[in-house]
Amino acid sequence: MQDAGQDLSGIALSTSNDSIKSQLQEFVGQYNNWVQRFNPDIRQGGLLADTQAAEASRFELEQNINYRFFGVQDGVHGLGDLGIAIDPNTRLASLDTFKLDSMLATNKQGVVNTVQEFSANFAKSASLLNSDGNFVLKQLDNLNRAIHYIADNKDSLQKEFGTGSAAKPVGEVARALAAYNQVYAA
Repeated sequence: MQDAGQDLSGIALSTSNDSIKSQLQEFVGQYNNWVQRFNPDIRQGGLLADTQAAEASRFELEQNINYRFFGVQDGVHGLGDLGIAIDPNTRLASLDTFKLDSMLATNKQGVVNTVQEFSANFAKSASLLNSDGNFVLKQLDNLNRAIHYIADNKDSLQKEFGTGSAAKPVGEVARALAAYNQVYAA
């Protein structure tokens, strides 16, 4: 995503409207591919479900796209004014090319400045999410080490803690459990 953000930095006032539109469509496509690639891991039951680091990463990049102050000095209120929006249900980005065409026709300098501002901020955010010592990488490293530890020590862990299967009591323990269930069962 850092590269996707940086790729937009080449947009200038001399860039054709069609090229600006194409580059923004390409960015939206790359962003959506990233979201769809990680959605199965972040969803309930996924490898990273309820993992704060994964949710924070997605939230941070999404907030960059939704930020309303990019371009404000040029009369633009963020990428939304350029036609880029995030669907609240799918969390995928879209580009309304009619809205972009209108902004390019009336305020191309504002469009360019907004994209430049967004590009720098988005690339920096993506870079920080992937930097050494970042909580995302630490969380992923912790999960990876836990998975490898369990895999490497499965036999000894099962000997000490059992297989995780439901207990099947016998003898006196079975009779005590039956009596308990008879008295206290709802």
